[in-house]
Amino acid sequence: QVQLVESGGGLVQAGGSLSLSCASSSGTFSDDGMAWFRQAPGKERKFVAAITSNPGRTYYADSVKGRFTISREDAKKMTYLQMNSLRPEDTAVFYCAAAPYRGNFLDTDERDYSYWGQGTQVTVSS
Repeated sequence: QVQLVESGGGLVQAGGSLSLSCASSSGTFSDDGMAWFRQAPGKERKFVAAITSNPGRTYYADSVKGRFTISREDAKKMTYLQMNSLRPEDTAVFYCAAAPYRGNFLDTDERDYSYWGQGTQVTVSS
């Protein structure tokens, strides 16, 4: 069983920045595909960004491309999401997700991810 723990959410004004972190307990982290998803109030959960294992190819939803950056630090089993130029429509609960042994894939479907964090709230005020 893999545990994922997110941190770094909070309240920020539009145009501001936040950095999210996700700590994994996976024993195969360097081989795991990692991603961030988000769920806005009353809406379904949606893909935000994904990253492969080293050398860490990335893929982003169009809505965040150019504003968000996903990264990972295998030695610390950490995944990050740097969010800049935040907008009110970015308000959501953000979830970290892991796809064991799928480090070569950039999965955007949540069904490809076996483990999920508890989520961290990001609120962007206008």
